Amino acid sequence: MPLDINDDPLDRSRFPLDEWALTETRFNADDLGVTESLFSVGNGYLGLRGNYEESRDAHVDGSYINGFHETWPITHAEEAYGFARVGQTIVNIPDAKVIRLYVNDEPLQLSTADLLDYNRTLDFRTGVLSRTLLWRTPSGTRVEVKSTRMVSLSQRHLAVMTFEVTLLDGNGPVQISSQVLNRQDLPKEGPEAKKGGIADPRKAEAFRGRVLLPKVSEGDLETGRLWLGYQCADSGMTLGLVTDHTLETANPYRATVHTDDDSVKMIYRIQAQQGTPITLTKLVSAHTADSVPPRELLDRCERTLDRVTEEGLQHQYAEQRSWLDGFWQRADIEIPGHPAIQQATRWNLLALAQASARAETYGIPAKGVTGSGYGGHYFWDTEIYVMPFLTYTMPYAARNAMRFRLSLLDSARTRAGELSQKGALFPWRTINGHEASAYYAAGTAQYHIDADIAYALSQYVGATGDTEFLDREAVDIFVETARLWADLGFWRMHPNKERTFHIHGVTGPDEYTAVVNDNLYTNVLARFNLRRAVEAVEALAEGDPAAYAQMVRRTDLEADEITEWSDCAKGMFIPFDEHLGIHPQDDHFLEREMWDLANTPSSVRPLLLHHHPLVIYRFQVLKQADVVLALFLQGEDFTPEEKLADFEYYDPITTGDSTLSAVVQSIIAAEVGYQDLAYRYFLAALFVDLADRHSNTADGVHVASTGGVWSALVSGFGGFRDLGSDEHEGQFTIDPRLPVGWESLTYRLCLRGTRVRVTVRANALELVIEDGDEPLTFSVRGTSITVTAAEPVTVALADQGPRIAGSPKAPSEIVREDGTVISSVVPTGDTRRMPVPTGH
Repeated sequence: MPLDINDDPLDRSRFPLDEWALTETRFNADDLGVTESLFSVGNGYLGLRGNYEESRDAHVDGSYINGFHETWPITHAEEAYGFARVGQTIVNIPDAKVIRLYVNDEPLQLSTADLLDYNRTLDFRTGVLSRTLLWRTPSGTRVEVKSTRMVSLSQRHLAVMTFEVTLLDGNGPVQISSQVLNRQDLPKEGPEAKKGGIADPRKAEAFRGRVLLPKVSEGDLETGRLWLGYQCADSGMTLGLVTDHTLETANPYRATVHTDDDSVKMIYRIQAQQGTPITLTKLVSAHTADSVPPRELLDRCERTLDRVTEEGLQHQYAEQRSWLDGFWQRADIEIPGHPAIQQATRWNLLALAQASARAETYGIPAKGVTGSGYGGHYFWDTEIYVMPFLTYTMPYAARNAMRFRLSLLDSARTRAGELSQKGALFPWRTINGHEASAYYAAGTAQYHIDADIAYALSQYVGATGDTEFLDREAVDIFVETARLWADLGFWRMHPNKERTFHIHGVTGPDEYTAVVNDNLYTNVLARFNLRRAVEAVEALAEGDPAAYAQMVRRTDLEADEITEWSDCAKGMFIPFDEHLGIHPQDDHFLEREMWDLANTPSSVRPLLLHHHPLVIYRFQVLKQADVVLALFLQGEDFTPEEKLADFEYYDPITTGDSTLSAVVQSIIAAEVGYQDLAYRYFLAALFVDLADRHSNTADGVHVASTGGVWSALVSGFGGFRDLGSDEHEGQFTIDPRLPVGWESLTYRLCLRGTRVRVTVRANALELVIEDGDEPLTFSVRGTSITVTAAEPVTVALADQGPRIAGSPKAPSEIVREDGTVISSVVPTGDTRRMPVPTGH
């Protein structure tokens, strides 16, 4: 099912097709927030939104550093023990993007300017955002303005900007004011000053008082260097930011410096001659810390800039290109003949790199460093949606992400104690390691975060063979999370003397069903967690007794705990309804009535913004795939028939209100045979941000969705699965589902230090080792295939799996085992429920 021009969600007169770039050919003030996110540049540590240097036209003028946050006390209307106490929100750091331009004393303001030409491009190969425009001033002078912006992927603390101005008609005065502004504490301008309407929990919290306390504000006219240093008022975190300026022109000019608590400026007044360019180069370095004095951080910034100055500007661009060349060699996915899909895919992949490449000692925020959505918090999304991409294409970044989670283990132990549990309970949303969700029902109750982290760790170790990291320290995650599950659950004895292990009072990934008993996803992933902990501990005891002894010392592990974990895993209760032939999402899910999504007005979607949580909780309705996600992550535990039945039941009642849902639905739809539907879900995910499908891209890029796009291509259409145990000969399996109309799909996987290229065609699968010497073994539809560096392997494919037309529909009548009928209704505000239309 190729994407044709009628399906393309982008205006190609404005965003032309280019498989290696996103280009905008005209300015539009109506969607500034969206384009600011789309044209952001970052490296996982430092991020700059795609704001215009010289213009006040902005939705949010944003610059962010991963993990740099302010804290604030969470006020609960009614208190209870164990509630989250301290909120955490990412801080908008001082904005170094600002370069104001005045020609003949007239400011360049894009929304009112007479623009004769406009072009803005984010180049996927170089990571450079460039822009060229031709401006005719009110006096008729044509001015050419060129700018570039790059956040270095090789230099973690560096951003590089250039700004070039040329008068094309006559001579005249030009003023360039290069600034660094503390926007966090300045009065808000533009749309962000007019926020109102429906409260949206996806947005960041607003601060009421001053956030950044000024410590240093200095400028040196001779060197063109500016310094700003701050400390957060409550969290105590510190920031140092230094900028260097170099002006190159044959025109005469003079410069001045201005400094105050919330801004530093280099101001250039130039007597411009026609055709003589004026080029400003602006280098920015930023460092943050938990408590290091700002003056010391400024010293670090200076060291960064001094080194960059010695190396030269072209060296920075060359390093960036080299870094991205290596990235695309490992991570590129090729879809020949479909330029719109190819362009969107590469934009999503670059967004992943920009969110994670240099995150290092921090996590990966839900919006990366492109916006303040979700307060800059880290969620379970990272482990399930982003970590697979990192593990199989950027293993070093995956290791960093797991080391960050490991650094939070002590806080997680404390949190488990607050909830009267043994082991560790990682926070559902956090920056500093403490739970930041004030709404426990959809926050703290998501205990599955423990199993998600254990799953990601297991996947990383299995794919990379990095047992040193596991044995030396990360095994503690398996121990403490398994300990939590064994303590949280309980045994129930049945009349036939069978014992089953149950977990009550939790919330699964689907936030439209909260605080339930035996949530299927939670139980399935907890079972995996327990099994994997047993495997890891036993392997460590046998393989490295000294490391095992150190682990026991760190965790106070007792021998009988390992037996307990094994028993809990074997006895784990997995809900299954024999009458309907499906896995209920939780123990009481089928007792609820079904929300009639087909007759729910679009004006009340997403449901979370228009209905009280209690209303939603009373129905069979899903914000995002829950059972279906379990089918993907632990597919080996379900039969093909069970997967099909579960998918057909849950798909019609899944709203897709979460951007995490479409990718998983696409993967399982492809596997069970709904391949046209899988393609539609894939397109919905592929263009989540590029087409602003959820109307909140302005708050930042949906990083988990971009990771999910990779999984939809590699695991969905590409058919790749990792069974997660290096003792399993068929650990890596491939069973592809190439969409109709696609000539081929090519993706890469880094496995055990070897990179293999996988190409799927309608009638064959090709495996080629691109880098590394170690052979790799795959199970391709049940047949073991070994590929070596010496010889590519081609496997004939009889088909691309089963095909089922259309999409699952909610049946007109569902009868429970007790004979009662599950009704399908739309809750309304007049205390009545709308009946189901005939034939629904």
